[in-house]
Amino acid sequence: MSTPSPDLHDLARTIKQWGAELGFADLRIADVDLAHAEAGLQAWLDAGCHGEMDYMASHGMKRARPAELVPGTVRAIVARMDYLPQTRDQDWRAQERLRQQDPGAAVVSVYARGRDYHKVLRNRLQQLAEKVKGAVGELGYRVFTDSAPVMELPLAEKAGLGWRGKHTLLLSREAGSTFFIGEILVDLPLPVDPPTGAHCGQCAACIEVCPTQAILGPGRLDARRCISYLTIELKGSIPEDLRPLIGNRIYGCDDCQLVCPWNKFAQRAMLPDFDERNGLGEAGMMALFGWEEEEFNRRMEGSPIRRIGHERWLRNLAVGLGNAAEGRRGDPEIVAALRARASHPSEMVREHVEWALQRHASP
Repeated sequence: MSTPSPDLHDLARTIKQWGAELGFADLRIADVDLAHAEAGLQAWLDAGCHGEMDYMASHGMKRARPAELVPGTVRAIVARMDYLPQTRDQDWRAQERLRQQDPGAAVVSVYARGRDYHKVLRNRLQQLAEKVKGAVGELGYRVFTDSAPVMELPLAEKAGLGWRGKHTLLLSREAGSTFFIGEILVDLPLPVDPPTGAHCGQCAACIEVCPTQAILGPGRLDARRCISYLTIELKGSIPEDLRPLIGNRIYGCDDCQLVCPWNKFAQRAMLPDFDERNGLGEAGMMALFGWEEEEFNRRMEGSPIRRIGHERWLRNLAVGLGNAAEGRRGDPEIVAALRARASHPSEMVREHVEWALQRHASP
């Protein structure tokens, strides 16, 4: 006996209710026509702004054509999940800026201090998709969370979850930018939600604050200069001219979010998954630099940080410890820690340690 077809408007309302029950702060529905985004994507790729992120180019315009990626797709269910840890108080942006000024502090991007968001969102979206399938009987679908060649932000923008800020992140009037997004591509013609307008106005704070000037202009990001790219995506050596600009940011960078006025509305996470682990909100670089590979893998189990591996972890920390010379030049403990890694098996680690030691040498 087949399942009776529900009214699609009623189903859309029910899907949003289910989403809220699963921990999503907002959920909207969009069609999947992203033709308007193709020219910008191609120009960005042609300019080489994706750096070593070959996966950005490998699927070509399929990234802007969800129906080619998953045949039969006509809608995207796009969900937002807030990640700001409950432990961050109202002055969290000021607290983060103070840590950037502490030469010994290890600054990890706020989103990466808890559990890997890929796993959390994918699991919840899969549960949601199964609920929808149970309601309609047959459903062609695929779940995504920053895990496939899909232009997620244009889909989220089209669905009305927010607008693309000048830093290229999605912004919401209700939640700033401290959230993850994920999608379910479906072959069900659900009613779509309207997009929202942009609300950045004349503000250019994110462009002006970027330490490496990676934001070339409104909506134009050169990933090759972005600290998040350099500390996470880049597999080889960090360009020497950019190392001093990284400061003590050892995994990711939140500067453009910290100055954004809309983040005074940032929402706390509804799930405990994004609570800070391993003291990453207060950790010092010296302690983290002392982790051997086994300890790194054990402590970072279930964390997005584990994906960069111990070698890049040490590379990033060596740069941070080298930059600590700005306030603690020649600090005996820092110099001793760096020298202890000077014969590391990795040529890349040795190179960055040598650079850091040179920073601590007497001028």
